[in-house]
Amino acid sequence: MASPTAIIPEKIILGIDPGTQVAGYGVIAVQKGVMRLLQYGVVQLNKYTTYQLKLQKLHETMIRLIDEHNPDEMAIEDPFFGKNVQSMLKLGRAQGVVMAAALSRNIPIVEYAPRRIKQSVTGNGNASKEQVYQMVSHLLKADLDPKFFDATDALGIAICHHFHENAMPAVSTKKTKKGAWGAFASEHADRIL
Repeated sequence: MASPTAIIPEKIILGIDPGTQVAGYGVIAVQKGVMRLLQYGVVQLNKYTTYQLKLQKLHETMIRLIDEHNPDEMAIEDPFFGKNVQSMLKLGRAQGVVMAAALSRNIPIVEYAPRRIKQSVTGNGNASKEQVYQMVSHLLKADLDPKFFDATDALGIAICHHFHENAMPAVSTKKTKKGAWGAFASEHADRIL
């Protein structure tokens, strides 16, 4: 008697490019290594008058997307370090709201540095938004709207997660002391020059 063929479940990944003026989102499904576009778009936050309204709208949109697509995981762009402290604080709040929405629905969150995302998608860590857009369109075999770079960036984040998830070793047996420089360096190799 032949053994039944195992059905490989579809994995849904929600990629988020958080922002304080425009936030991008992209949802992909992956089955047997094949990626399929489910939805992408942007949340226009610049039309809201207060920062609290922007955060509320961002949170509501994330909850709606999560409830609609029931993602298995969320991939989000890691905070970057800039010179403008106020901009960093505002972006951090937006990232926190997005993460809180995922956590409220028990969705695991993975963060990726901007350079790592570009490297994963295009092969160049310094790729332009146009290059990311072109490669994301190619990888998903989709005719994406070039006006929505924040959305194609979010799709790039989801694709990066899919690529890294499948390339990473299952468990590292090397132990590092918590809080040690070695642990930080091994976990954040992309931040070390």
